[in-house]
Amino acid sequence: MTYLVNQNTGPNAIDRITVLFSKLPGIGKKTASRLAYYLLDTDRSFSAALAMELTGLHESIRRCSHCGSYTESDPCPVCRDPERDKKLLCVVEKAQDVRVIEEAKEYRGLFHVLGGLITPLEGIGPGDLSIPALAERIAKEGVREIILALNPTIEGDTTALYIQKFLKEKLPSAQVEITRLASGLPVGGDLEYTDRLTLSRSFRGRVRL
Repeated sequence: MTYLVNQNTGPNAIDRITVLFSKLPGIGKKTASRLAYYLLDTDRSFSAALAMELTGLHESIRRCSHCGSYTESDPCPVCRDPERDKKLLCVVEKAQDVRVIEEAKEYRGLFHVLGGLITPLEGIGPGDLSIPALAERIAKEGVREIILALNPTIEGDTTALYIQKFLKEKLPSAQVEITRLASGLPVGGDLEYTDRLTLSRSFRGRVRL
């Protein structure tokens, strides 16, 4: 999606940058305005460095061709780490979840990013997610356990059930155990905002599906 701000939509640059900031998740109009004025009050070099990093973000960061996470090098550091357990695969909704789980320092396997959850109301179906690629990795890499680290929401539950059914049909002879993070994660919550201790306990107490 491309965001363009017409020079004539606001009386000055402050209004235009406020409009752009307010499009960021979790940023309202008041917060966006405070950010704009903060940039004006701070050193000009900070704004220049921020602009440079934002401009080069898409050129520097790409998807890992193996797991789908964001990385500056392909494959990502996790996928090329020889110390990781290659038989253990953690399935997450989005790339941000990889960082959250890594910061908890409880999990030492590999990851697979789905790229979303099954959400019919938003037009997102199984075909829009990297579920077939997940089956390919399980078959090719000899994965013994996949952990469904999906948010405990209706969409997360629907996606988990679909993956379970899909893998049983696609890989009927595969000796792979399917587990999900244990209780402790709030129902309807978001993995991204879960504290490290709760996340660690959820991994240790994961349940078989």
